Amino acid sequence: MPELPDVEIARRRAESSAVGHTVAHVHVRDESLLDGTSRQQLSAQLGGVELTETDRHGKVLALAAGDRGWLRLHFGMTGRLVDGRADADPPEHAALSLDFEDGSSLHFVNSRRLGSIGWTEDFRGFVQEEGLGPDMLEVERDDFRRILEGHRGAIKSRLLDQHAVAGVGSVYGDEALFAAGIRPDRPLDEVSGDEIDAMRRSLRHVLRTAIDREADPERMPESWLLPRREDGADCPGCDGTIRRTTVGGRSTYWCPDCQD
Repeated sequence: MPELPDVEIARRRAESSAVGHTVAHVHVRDESLLDGTSRQQLSAQLGGVELTETDRHGKVLALAAGDRGWLRLHFGMTGRLVDGRADADPPEHAALSLDFEDGSSLHFVNSRRLGSIGWTEDFRGFVQEEGLGPDMLEVERDDFRRILEGHRGAIKSRLLDQHAVAGVGSVYGDEALFAAGIRPDRPLDEVSGDEIDAMRRSLRHVLRTAIDREADPERMPESWLLPRREDGADCPGCDGTIRRTTVGGRSTYWCPDCQD
């Protein structure tokens, strides 16, 4: 499932391949993904307009059409952006295609159809209306403590709550918990302030490293869980064994010897 690093990489791709380009044609290929908008509205708002900037909050990407508003894309479980040519066949499962006047195109591909395509006049206003928590790469130390302290349940469940903090998913949540030495099912009322600070540092480091390495599992450090994300695998940090369990309904990988 795409997490903050995947969407940030997509944002950078859109920044380089779409910003500064004028939309010639809008092709909505899967109307089931439209959220609060229509094929007609998207064509009217985007057609003939130059895309001027990109933005991202957590797992949501937005592209600005001048002062008209923002195209927003939620990647769901399989969303991604693909560059192409307007005179070529679109990729399989392309839900939305933007053809530009220079002959290039940008496709939003979503094979499992669990993402969404929307329009908003104010992207930051949309973030507030949705009640999304602060972006994990921007949240300050004191704010992060407030997000975690005084809440019940497992720490991983809280980290994955997009209304608490935006952008963290199961894979990188596990990775940061492993780096911080905190077991994913640890009750929040048993996590100290110093451990919360360590958790924030781990999350920011993990997310930034994943972005730098293009979110490619094969390029992640050997000291990470990700290359060994399998029940029974050797732990990269000790002589222990990686275990799979379920926390908050999500598959979770951790080392009982390294994390307590």
